Amino acid sequence: MPAFPLYEPEAPSRAEVEALPGRTLLQFGTDWCGHCRAAQVPVTEALAAHPGLRHLLVEDGPGRPLGRAYGVKLWPTLILLIDGQEKARLVRPTETAAVLQWLATD
Repeated sequence: MPAFPLYEPEAPSRAEVEALPGRTLLQFGTDWCGHCRAAQVPVTEALAAHPGLRHLLVEDGPGRPLGRAYGVKLWPTLILLIDGQEKARLVRPTETAAVLQWLATD
């Protein structure tokens, strides 16, 4: 299995995220979460087919404002933004094909 990427403890603000142009994948979770680790292979494989997609790994938990602003309750939660607006959400993905289909959202 590839090395597990680190979730970024310092998340951008909601205003900063909403100002991002184009497509952005927000991935909420933690480095120690078993579900997050299990989802990493399908997410990484799917992202290989989308090299231009901005991907932000956001550490989440109680008191983390960005996760609360998006109503994240389970990890990992993937949120696809287009020009800063939420277009699709996927929770606890387990298959590459499902992530690829989800990323095809316009």
